[in-house]
Amino acid sequence: MTRIYLIRHAEAEGNLYRRAQGWYDGRITETGKRQIAALEVRFQDIPVDAAYASDLRRTQATAQAVVRPKGLTLHIDPDLKEIGMGIYEDYTFGELHYHYPAGNKLFYLCSPDWAPEGGETFRQVQERMTRAFFRAAQSHPGQTVALFSHGTAIKCLLSALRGKHPSETPELGHPENTAVSCVEVEGDRFRILFENDASHLPPEIATMARQKLRAQQGPLLQVWFRPLDIKKEAPFYADARKDAWMTVHGSLAGYDGAGFLAEAKEHYRLDPRALQAVMLEGEPIGVLQLATMRYAGERVGYIPFLYLKPQWQRQGIGVQLIGQAVSMYRAMGRRCLRLRCAPDNAPAQRFYRRYGFYCIGEAPGSRAPVDLLEKKI
Repeated sequence: MTRIYLIRHAEAEGNLYRRAQGWYDGRITETGKRQIAALEVRFQDIPVDAAYASDLRRTQATAQAVVRPKGLTLHIDPDLKEIGMGIYEDYTFGELHYHYPAGNKLFYLCSPDWAPEGGETFRQVQERMTRAFFRAAQSHPGQTVALFSHGTAIKCLLSALRGKHPSETPELGHPENTAVSCVEVEGDRFRILFENDASHLPPEIATMARQKLRAQQGPLLQVWFRPLDIKKEAPFYADARKDAWMTVHGSLAGYDGAGFLAEAKEHYRLDPRALQAVMLEGEPIGVLQLATMRYAGERVGYIPFLYLKPQWQRQGIGVQLIGQAVSMYRAMGRRCLRLRCAPDNAPAQRFYRRYGFYCIGEAPGSRAPVDLLEKKI
């Protein structure tokens, strides 16, 4: 009898930034690292003879909870990876909802009609996950194996083991990050002992528990981004700059609106992608400004301005702006993000620290002391 543990990866960037992950190779978040530590404690007294992970780094990082303390070699099996999202890879959930509502609905229904260009069907995922599962069982008769995979892929496998059509997969629910399922296998017979158990996670680091808590306070708001045309939308940009200045300084003393606008126009001239309007459904609610040429030689992506209208702050949207900057700068080959933050702006300092930024010194050329913060990507 072979015992197989199916384990979903820890919280990754797509879970945090509200973006479609699929085969996009995002990193584990700070919360995800804490989830991995909790998973390690869960498995400390469970013998494991072999471990497999998909070829994506979020599963390989999660697998270290078992591999490292037990001195195992991690085997890579591409058949364990998440469903391929094709052309939708790394799109924000907000964009999929707003621009592709029909396809988005088909995805959540696990419909056989969901077949994005360059992606996979749910049936294809079922088939390859089943191959990987029984291949591991046959390779380790009488042993215990840990398979590290992904949420939708694990759901597809569990539905296949039950003889269900992929369209019945939503009935199983979505597993929590690092949730564990256990199946005993002998030949072509198997028995599911338990599934999607995340009892090792306290509520404060459980991704879905935190999302449910936020949902009780109001809907989970998911945004998308479009280019901001500074020539046509200068008043919107100027209002955002003015409001941000007032929030930080309490007055308009020292405010240089013309200077900020000139800087934005220069960034736009060098790279039209540098100015992004933050969109909720069809309404612009904020600005993400990048300076794609600054620090380029250091492989650093710089964010000179990040803003949300006051009524949309503290609602889980700000981190999605960070996610957009990560996505854009990572595609340019940058290794980290950098931005400035006033040391006495406590809310902003807490926000940036929560998502991995740390102070690397004082920002040069500032009229008053300003911290220069950095985050690895």
